[in-house]
Amino acid sequence: TEVKAAILNEPTLKVAEINVETFKGVVQLSGFVRSQENIQTAVRIASNIKGVRSVKNDMRMK
Repeated sequence: TEVKAAILNEPTLKVAEINVETFKGVVQLSGFVRSQENIQTAVRIASNIKGVRSVKNDMRMK
């Protein structure tokens, strides 16, 4: 929920487009976003959350 909240608070991202799943410190991001910049932003935000060990990016551009 902390990762999802951080993405929600980022005005350049649409949280409805990004699915967040977390298991033992590994965050998986999936969904369809508008740009490569959005992908990089979401991965950066998730990586900076305390307790996140790694981020798996399965997001694609629309």
